[in-house]
Amino acid sequence: MTLLSLQNMKTQIGQYHVLHDISFEVPQGGVFVLLGRNGAGKTTTLRSIMGLWQPQPGSVTFKGKDISTLATADIARLGIAYVPENMGIFGGLTVEENLVLATAKGRFDQTRLRRIYTLFPALEQFWTKQAWSLSGGQKQMLAVARAIIEPRDLILIDEPTKGLAPSIVAAMGEAFREIAQDTTILLVEQNFNFARSLGRDMAVIDDGRVVHRGTMADFAADTDLQGQLLGLSA
Repeated sequence: MTLLSLQNMKTQIGQYHVLHDISFEVPQGGVFVLLGRNGAGKTTTLRSIMGLWQPQPGSVTFKGKDISTLATADIARLGIAYVPENMGIFGGLTVEENLVLATAKGRFDQTRLRRIYTLFPALEQFWTKQAWSLSGGQKQMLAVARAIIEPRDLILIDEPTKGLAPSIVAAMGEAFREIAQDTTILLVEQNFNFARSLGRDMAVIDDGRVVHRGTMADFAADTDLQGQLLGLSA
């Protein structure tokens, strides 16, 4: 079943045409990975899905509903969360306050909160600490926790392992596997080994266009294609 569909999506920012033709489908369940070199248009794709930049023309369909012209808040209410590359947390607020702000009614579902504690034990440990005092890895955990504190159908996550220590990257991978059991993840990631370990389906963007779509297993087995599209060496 297709959860999210992008068809001929184009996005212009000011005078610049950033996305020229983006078309791919994200099936329900698991992790879909969006790959590409720096500046290829991956972040713009996520922001366009989320309504932060409005695609014109083209369409973005979520659970069969065209969301191309909806405001970001309305898109979020439909069940999509976004974890941006800058994490989007509030440094002057505590861990608890950051999570409260991410809830619809200003209070926690205790079952979901316990799940977050299981996925990210450091957040329980630093519950009353201001977010600015957390390590980079802990801030990323908080950013993801904000996205799942409410039930979601789809989470867009941009570059979650950037600058993180290998041990934190491994822990993040385990958390994503657990989350993906009941919530679809659309992941933008430069760390190919991390992406390969998680992804089921994938697409590659280059110069604002989708240049390859397929399964991660097939792409991971084709080192020549990886070199051609991502500049990876065998």
